[in-house]
Amino acid sequence: PTGNLSQDSSLISSPAAVPISVDKELLWTPVTEELNAFGTQHDGSSSLWSIFLKGLLWGFAALLTPCVWPMIPITVSFFLNRNKKVRRKAVADATLYGASIIFIYVALGLIITAIFGASALNNIATSAVFNLIFFALLLVFAMSFLGAFELVLPASWTNKMDSKVDSTSGLISLFFMAFTLALVSFSCTGPIIGWLLVEAATQGSYLAPAIGMLGFAIALAIPFTLFAVFPSWLKTLPKSGSWLNSVKVVLGFIVLAVSMKFLSVADLSNGWRILNRDIFLVLWIVIFGILGFYLLGKLKFHGDSDVPHVTIPRLFLSVFSFAFALYLVPGLWGAPLKPISSILPPLSTQDFKLNEVSLNTVYTDYETGMAVAAQTGKPALVSFGGHGCVNCHKMDATVLVDERVKGLIDNEFVYITLMVDERAKLPEMIEVEENGRKTKLKTVGDKWSYLQRHKFAAQSQPYYVILDHSGKPVAPAHAFDENIVNYVNFLETGLRNFKK
Repeated sequence: PTGNLSQDSSLISSPAAVPISVDKELLWTPVTEELNAFGTQHDGSSSLWSIFLKGLLWGFAALLTPCVWPMIPITVSFFLNRNKKVRRKAVADATLYGASIIFIYVALGLIITAIFGASALNNIATSAVFNLIFFALLLVFAMSFLGAFELVLPASWTNKMDSKVDSTSGLISLFFMAFTLALVSFSCTGPIIGWLLVEAATQGSYLAPAIGMLGFAIALAIPFTLFAVFPSWLKTLPKSGSWLNSVKVVLGFIVLAVSMKFLSVADLSNGWRILNRDIFLVLWIVIFGILGFYLLGKLKFHGDSDVPHVTIPRLFLSVFSFAFALYLVPGLWGAPLKPISSILPPLSTQDFKLNEVSLNTVYTDYETGMAVAAQTGKPALVSFGGHGCVNCHKMDATVLVDERVKGLIDNEFVYITLMVDERAKLPEMIEVEENGRKTKLKTVGDKWSYLQRHKFAAQSQPYYVILDHSGKPVAPAHAFDENIVNYVNFLETGLRNFKK
């Protein structure tokens, strides 16, 4: 590489610099062979299951939107009427239709990864500009769901797909029908798909976007196939009506709340401090409080009918909404709120907190931290994270604050945390050669992202590795895993090997 990779980049509240007495070049030497020699590691594969389940749940939620729900009886009836004499053919058509839906959404996930690459996707998903744009898009969708205006794709697109359905037959016809559903439903499913793809992109895995879309598409396809196999079930389906508009409004409130998360990522990356944790919580308390009143029929939006009496589902949902809003209130005084800690800004951004549990000393510069490790005779625990990394926030709020974990890190390790999406500028640009191409590192985050790729051949966060004083690993790397016992074992293994 050309340029000084070892220049000080501790631009984020790092402890005072210490004299560097380690071989800086050695610290940047790749150690992939040494890591592979340790064998199996916690590689975060559970995150892919998490993405799949989220996709599945959001897919079922999408079924209840006004863009998708009415399509179920219409589409299934079409298959049954087209094949009145041969019911088996209707079932086969519906199954192929469902398979086409799955193919379209999985292909979308694969195409996005193929175009941008897993690493670039992660960089895009954690960039301030992208998060601001996505925040604005979600805000527009939320306003649309709440009745401010109607968002629809150009009619020419759906008309063209309809003409393809009429002019083709067999599998191709079914594929175009599925594509038409994807287009027609986009005004409702767009924010769900977008959020899911962003969430998947931060995993740093080539498969994550496709896995997320697979879960979403399976949930979307199931009812079309099931109702074709059991057509009598169609009679039990609730008919379309004002309740669909209520679902859309509720989704609008949820999208509005989720949009705050993307504004928060941009805020944290740039250090603006305009959406601190307490401000974030106040906004959510207000949003879910208003949602509770809406569910009780105290508020009406465009397209809503009068609510003469509160139904049991609305009552239960309003109780949940009010309860959630009240649950958030202690967070204003520093309560950890662990179940949603991955979405909230870090506790460190909050001005008032009664009791904060945090690690004693954290270094935010790699070389400085490694020098301290060499001087104190302790191994270095290097953590690659990100302001926009949901799983990093989860680990910080649930695992690293555990008494056993915190005790080990504070007493036995030098803890170095490196944010790969930190936007603070380097004192001077660094030019490196990567995969035969020259790459310019302009920000602190660029430098740490390159370090993770170059030295450890990894690109997902969180990523933890324990190093000796020459920068070599003494234990297998550790990825996202909320099991505290596993993390303690990871630390103890590294400590034991370091002392050999």
